[in-house]
Amino acid sequence: MTPYIAGVVVPLVFTLLIRNSKKGKKRGVPVNVGGEPGYAIRNHRFSEPVSSHWEGISTLAELFEQSCKAHADQLFLGTRKLISREVEVTADGKSFEKLHLGDYEWLTFGKTFETVCNFASGLAQLGHKKEERVAIFADTREEWFIALQGCFRRNVTVVTIYASLGEEALCHSLNETEVTTVICGGKELKKLIDISQQLETVKRVICMDDEIQSNVTPGWKATSFADVEKLGRENPVDPDFPLSADVAVIMYTSGSTGLPKGVMMTHGNVLATVSAVMTIVPDLGKKDIYMAYLPLAHILELAAESCMAAIGSAIGYGSPLTLTDTSNKVKKGTKGDATVLKPTIMTAVPAILDRVRDGVRKKVDAKGGLSKKLFDFAYARRLYAMNGSWFGAWGLEKYLWNLLVFSKVRAILGGRIRYLLSGGAPLSGDTQRFINICLGAPIGQGYGLTETCAGGTFSEFDDTSVGRVGAPLPCSYVKLLDWPEGGYLTSDQPMPRGEIVIGGPNVTLGYFKNEEKTREVYKVDETRMRWFYTGDIGQFHSDGCLEIIDRKKDIVKLQHGEYVSLGKVEAALSVCPYVDNIMVHADPFHSYCVALVVASQHSLEDWASKQGITYTNFEELCEKGETVKEVSASLVKAAKQARLEKFEIPGKIKLLATPWTPESGLVTAALKLKRDVIRKEFSEDLSKLYASK
Repeated sequence: MTPYIAGVVVPLVFTLLIRNSKKGKKRGVPVNVGGEPGYAIRNHRFSEPVSSHWEGISTLAELFEQSCKAHADQLFLGTRKLISREVEVTADGKSFEKLHLGDYEWLTFGKTFETVCNFASGLAQLGHKKEERVAIFADTREEWFIALQGCFRRNVTVVTIYASLGEEALCHSLNETEVTTVICGGKELKKLIDISQQLETVKRVICMDDEIQSNVTPGWKATSFADVEKLGRENPVDPDFPLSADVAVIMYTSGSTGLPKGVMMTHGNVLATVSAVMTIVPDLGKKDIYMAYLPLAHILELAAESCMAAIGSAIGYGSPLTLTDTSNKVKKGTKGDATVLKPTIMTAVPAILDRVRDGVRKKVDAKGGLSKKLFDFAYARRLYAMNGSWFGAWGLEKYLWNLLVFSKVRAILGGRIRYLLSGGAPLSGDTQRFINICLGAPIGQGYGLTETCAGGTFSEFDDTSVGRVGAPLPCSYVKLLDWPEGGYLTSDQPMPRGEIVIGGPNVTLGYFKNEEKTREVYKVDETRMRWFYTGDIGQFHSDGCLEIIDRKKDIVKLQHGEYVSLGKVEAALSVCPYVDNIMVHADPFHSYCVALVVASQHSLEDWASKQGITYTNFEELCEKGETVKEVSASLVKAAKQARLEKFEIPGKIKLLATPWTPESGLVTAALKLKRDVIRKEFSEDLSKLYASK
């Protein structure tokens, strides 16, 4: 019996040792820094913030050239071939575009570098001077990245603009930065033509698509991307490399309140974040394949692609609407981007991961029977293990469940994902665990802002906790400052709490032509380190990892003095299966809060079918009293599970049938709520919720 006893005891002892070592691991350690007094933490591996991972490299242009020469024959940028474009008309008369896409067609690092050099020369030959600014206004694609690097070789500052930005914000961004050349796609060119009379400085338009409309506004010089590259190839111009302190990008945020602000990022700022990312993904190298589909106008994607380029990894381009086999724009019976590419690394925002989770749950629920019972049992067994129980599914049992059950889920994203980076908003613990288990890959959850080049904190690959955003990145110091008005102090026990400020070489210069706002949220200490005051409230765990617990602007004081953190409540309620999106609203003149709930059509219609409820359309279903009652009960259940206080639970809700999209202007391109816009749009509904008894 001794061998059998050893076979049980030895693994248990080994597991205990590993768990204890992880439990006691210091991921961030206290550090003395300048500026306002507070509680500061640095990364445990680096005593000073990292500026560059590569010796002698101080700009993105230098980094790109070095990598292209080192990996000249490696595959680099991939784009799927468009086989056909069709329009499908549904029974209710709605039209949807469907794409049939083929395999990926690739450029090597060497060929990409040649194209970048040609584009840089072509830009100069068109008459664009380095002191003038270029705007890139397009969806994520290989031409976007090539244009960016081409501008960097000529020390031209790039203004990045979300493709989904509205007309007013688009005009503001282009006019404020006095852009003379706009690089765009065919779809975006139409938007530019519509507002051409309002654009004051634009002289040239470069269209990434070969077909340029004949009705381009007179006065603009319109050229195709291919023609610019050809012009440069025939008339080469020497590069004009930037310095580390030169502004690489003016990145316009999507603007959750008011008009967007342009954040000025130097080459040194972005390089610091790229250098830090190099240290957080295990075994990152040229064997990896990266799935690129988030907006390159967002610093999270720009930094991620810059990192992949630096290490010789392949980047395959896609879009949120063609990502999986069941995505909206994928023709039925054909494959989505991830299925074809089979990526190993992906970045994601929580909204995307929530959709993956909801999609899998819907399929499992729809199958029902033995399949559902098997999935639920396997998930429960793995969840026990993820929560640290020795009696969960480990070893051979884990392997079997992965093979029998979860391999089908992994196939949704190609079956080879080994690491996911999540940022842009808080990721719910439920979604994090679901993705961990079903994809079998760790999720690195990060915290950063455009103003810090996405650099702030990031969870390490062996940190399986949920609800936290990790220790400071090697490029950053993270400090908490007392906020007595909100009741958050660095002296709080057992964890120091306060407003989060971030310092380091990744902290940007400030807002373009907005000195007042810059002085308000940026500070320089006596050591000349720049700090950004985030307005977010956090607390540090004993191992030096940060948890976001509140936000100054999202806290509302109710009639009887209780404080409601809108973001915290929304995060807790978003796990409700009937919720596609939610905005909680609190009025200081009332004792309770209310909520606007964008209903999940599939979940509600499935419930209605089981209940035998009849309706003519989804809007009517959302108006029914029994539907509102069902969703309200589900929200209360989610609130209790999250241990919300009674006053934090919405007293009344309004169900909405139409999704909130960036195109509607109600959420940003990163899918964050535009509170002020939503409040204005639904002001009558909010008033009725408070007026009704």
